[in-house]
Amino acid sequence: MEVGRRSVVPHHTTPLIRTSLLIRAWLLIRASLLRTSLVAACLAVSAFASPVEVAAQISAADSSAVLLRTASEFERDGRWEIAEAIYMLIVERYGSTPAAVEAGARLRAAPSDRLARISRVELQVFSTLYGLWLGVAVPVAFGADSPEAYGAGLLIGGPVGLLTSRAALRARPLSEGQARAVSWGGIWGTWQGLGVSQLFNFGEDEFCDAFGCYPTGDDTEETFAAMIVGGLAGIATGAIIARGPVGSGTSSGAQGGSIWGSAYGAMVAGIIDEDNGDAVLTTALLAGNLGLLAGAALSRKYDLSRSRVRMINLGALVGGIGGLGLDLLIQPDDAEAAIAIPLVTSVAGLLIAAHSTRDSDRGGVRDMEPDAALGSAILGYADGRLRVGAPLPMPALIPMDDVHGRPTWTPGLSVEVFRAVF
Repeated sequence: MEVGRRSVVPHHTTPLIRTSLLIRAWLLIRASLLRTSLVAACLAVSAFASPVEVAAQISAADSSAVLLRTASEFERDGRWEIAEAIYMLIVERYGSTPAAVEAGARLRAAPSDRLARISRVELQVFSTLYGLWLGVAVPVAFGADSPEAYGAGLLIGGPVGLLTSRAALRARPLSEGQARAVSWGGIWGTWQGLGVSQLFNFGEDEFCDAFGCYPTGDDTEETFAAMIVGGLAGIATGAIIARGPVGSGTSSGAQGGSIWGSAYGAMVAGIIDEDNGDAVLTTALLAGNLGLLAGAALSRKYDLSRSRVRMINLGALVGGIGGLGLDLLIQPDDAEAAIAIPLVTSVAGLLIAAHSTRDSDRGGVRDMEPDAALGSAILGYADGRLRVGAPLPMPALIPMDDVHGRPTWTPGLSVEVFRAVF
């Protein structure tokens, strides 16, 4: 006796088609809604189109593939706002699927207006601050004594810096990584100019007797001139690099590598010979440049995100601070041990952070919403969130007393520890 056969409709196609049609229809009708409304509607559609009795037959890969094709069509039609929302939905709900990896790649590669705004803010903030710095540094370099010169420099420097960056961005929009290459080039060049001027004693004469040689004269003008030349050269170098593609993680890696390279180089030189200031400064300059190149190369090779680079920097910073705490507790007898302890703990913190965050960049959207308003602070608070940043030194004038006890200003670097936006 022949058993009757039932025609079985493949259930796995029905909800997929239904999902695609409902999303298309809803988006075409309500395309002007905000992205949050779009994401909520997509979630509702997905829940409605997945009845319990067929849920086992629908794979996450199939559902995410349908959404990816839908988003691709909107992107081809030039409707990036809608496509972006669907891409983010795919990454959030189907993070382990091939479609989520593709969606994340499209989000990172797309010329999003939001990222363009972030790069504009970052570059304009830097150029304005750098213009104000030049407004003070240029009169000092020329030996100006009147307060009118410094007042005019401050009035002119800030607006000129802002207008220059706006004109440059209108001529050629920059990504976040390209903007940071320019800004960090200026900061790093300023530090290099300061280091070289101190290393070669620009503007200083020496008086030598039977007991040794002593510097005489005031080298303030030459030091400021070297910092100005170095900063402008760094900005020009960054602008040349920014003519090509520069990832946000790559620029952040170069920044962190240069900072920790300088710090570790100076600490190693201090352990070897703490009394030789020139050796410590030379090692810091050379190691910083090597760290910059190594940080950029490693970040690019392993495709590190800006967030992961910052977490690695935080690990090194926390490790170093912990080492300083151990110094206060142990109170070692010799200076070499006091330097070696924070050096070892900082390197250990860096390695631990790099290892513990090794999976943080996989299968997700990275660095889509940086907090440009928080600037270069190590710790920042905005919109109810605590953000961790890289220690970013900036040129600064430090009040000090000269050899005669008179107040004066000395060029140096400052680091912003905390900034809050309410």
